[in-house]
Amino acid sequence: MTVSIHASAIVDEGASIGEGSRVWHFAHICGGARIGNGCSFGQNVFVGNDVVIGNNVKVQNNVSIYDAVRLEDDVFCGPSMVFTNVYNPRAAVLRKNEYRTTTVKKGATLGANCTIVCGVTIGEHAFVAAGAVVNRDVKPYALIAGVPGKQIGWMSEHGERLPLPVEGSGKAVCPVSGKTYVLQESSLSVEQ
Repeated sequence: MTVSIHASAIVDEGASIGEGSRVWHFAHICGGARIGNGCSFGQNVFVGNDVVIGNNVKVQNNVSIYDAVRLEDDVFCGPSMVFTNVYNPRAAVLRKNEYRTTTVKKGATLGANCTIVCGVTIGEHAFVAAGAVVNRDVKPYALIAGVPGKQIGWMSEHGERLPLPVEGSGKAVCPVSGKTYVLQESSLSVEQ
């Protein structure tokens, strides 16, 4: 298995791209980027130097992954979603030493046109709805929607909405995978 790079894409010398990854039309991968196996980068994607990306990450068209962003395995970045790395940017003020690290944990989904404000952590298997603006940490399995983003529910690892309240207690079964999820107060886990 090899890395597939479209002729119109630019991959700078020094970039590390894992086996089976694909870089599509007009994408640009900077030389310091570290990318795992089996990833896909759609048309017009940019990946900065100080970026670490796990395995099986899918980045759809028109996404820029700037320095200080970390994406764990199985993350999905929807079309035209946005990352930032400076909290209070000004064109006339150099703030490269103020980048805030953003971490997206394993299996999380970032919907089309959502914005992730720098310095937050998106929990494992969380689901950020299309168009949401996330400006604070997101719990594992949380479903976030709106501007600013607020938790409106819970999602299974399979991407199915679970019929549970945001807080309280209860159990729900994913209708596709059959896994049981347990809510205790404001935390969700998979029943073992």
